[in-house]
Amino acid sequence: MRLYHSPTTPFGRKVMVLILELGLQDRIDIADVMGTPLAPGTLPVDQNPLGKIPALQTEDGVIYDSRVICRYLNDLAGGAMYPGGAAQWKTLTLEATIDGILEAALAMVYEVRLRPADKQFPEWIEAQWLKAARALDVIEADWMDHLSGPLTMPQIAMGCALDYLDFRLDARGWRDGRPKLAAWAAEFADRPAMLATKPVAV
Repeated sequence: MRLYHSPTTPFGRKVMVLILELGLQDRIDIADVMGTPLAPGTLPVDQNPLGKIPALQTEDGVIYDSRVICRYLNDLAGGAMYPGGAAQWKTLTLEATIDGILEAALAMVYEVRLRPADKQFPEWIEAQWLKAARALDVIEADWMDHLSGPLTMPQIAMGCALDYLDFRLDARGWRDGRPKLAAWAAEFADRPAMLATKPVAV
């Protein structure tokens, strides 16, 4: 298998952390790619017509996006990152909420990095942050019990999302008013798989 990935993408990092946690690293080649929505560069447009990463080439075809890849790898390894029965719906909802935080954060980053200053839309940027902040508040208030116990995919997604906020949007101070999430993130960041995949600014 081959994973098309960039070290700075939080969605790709979710997959990379899962690969390490499941012990699949010897079965997957990593192809580092680079590009943006404006200039695809080496993004795998032949493998994913949307030009998004991560994308996983398997012997049965290409799989994308990150949530689909994570479900596939978990099943492949016989992992327990997703519970069965009624509990799976809360797990999937929490994972979708966390991915929504990342989507809002990426939209903010792209607005600043890809648009000329005179074409940026500050109100739209703030609206994206409001979405992310609301989701963080809800997780702090209602979902912390789902971030404890045996490792699950939402825990990996949450760790990668909070690290991405530190990496690209540190000035937003996501920890303010969220002491439980802050404490959880500090502990989760020390997992070997998180340390091995920590992004470096480019």
